[in-house]
Amino acid sequence: MPVVDKPLPELHVYQGLNPRPADFDAYWDASVKEMQALDPKVELRPSTLLSSRAAECFDLRFTGVGGARVYAKYLRPRGSPGRHPAVLQFHGYTGHSGDWNDKLNYVSQGLCVAAMDCRGQGGLSEDAGGVQGTTQNGHIIRGLADPDPKKLLYRSIFLDTAELARIVMSFPEVDPDRVGAMGGSQGGGLTLACAALEPRIRRAAPVFPFLCDYRRVWEMDLARHAYEELQKFFRRHDPRHERETEYFTKLGYIDCQHLAPRIRAEVHMFTGLMDTVCPPSTQFAAYNKITSRKDLTIYPDFAHEELPGQGDLTFNFMQKL
Repeated sequence: MPVVDKPLPELHVYQGLNPRPADFDAYWDASVKEMQALDPKVELRPSTLLSSRAAECFDLRFTGVGGARVYAKYLRPRGSPGRHPAVLQFHGYTGHSGDWNDKLNYVSQGLCVAAMDCRGQGGLSEDAGGVQGTTQNGHIIRGLADPDPKKLLYRSIFLDTAELARIVMSFPEVDPDRVGAMGGSQGGGLTLACAALEPRIRRAAPVFPFLCDYRRVWEMDLARHAYEELQKFFRRHDPRHERETEYFTKLGYIDCQHLAPRIRAEVHMFTGLMDTVCPPSTQFAAYNKITSRKDLTIYPDFAHEELPGQGDLTFNFMQKL
């Protein structure tokens, strides 16, 4: 078969190229403490956009770091007392949390569901960068030229995922010991980040995760599609690459491969070996650093696209919560 990346035996031992900042752990420990100290000002209002006999539907909003109001769809089983498992859902880059009805499969099995809109992308969450509304993309490089690495936008988005988990775990109908996270592409990267920053997450199902091993993407000449903004950044801000190491090191703060060792959840990851959007080696860089129980389902002939059967496998995996 064709090969777009390293041979599979090499992928299984690959440890990544992107530098890890020396103060990485201190950076994220302080960031999590900042998030935990927030008053999230949780707002939960019934939604009338879906009429369902199985689910109660709510618009959930909370305040994230930097003051942004973050939105999520929240569904819980109707007329079902007691505590339930829950699953958090994260969407692809520039997208949004999707329709209400596509979450009912989980609710029908007795799970609560929270699906977050990433700040400033295609949904209802704010980008608190001085204006209301969205910025849509450019989020990898947002803050990259600022001397303070805390200004990286994905720092805030990663913390939003953990804050959402904490909020959902606090609901009286949710069992905080039975919460999972899932998503594809950007959603896969955010699944890894969420499980790393909120260690109570019990199950994580990332699908071809984005936001991993930026330097490997660059060296493969695949800074296109979802990673195109990396190429534009260097062309416009560092055309001779005089600060290349500095910039990739700063990107290391928001590189999911470096967060992966923090994960305590059981992980089931999905990867297509023909993926040229999120190259397999970048995904393996994160997977190989996970020390908790894990499994990997490989699709040899598939790229960054729908993976047949993946949804069913993830559904079965999350039902075990």
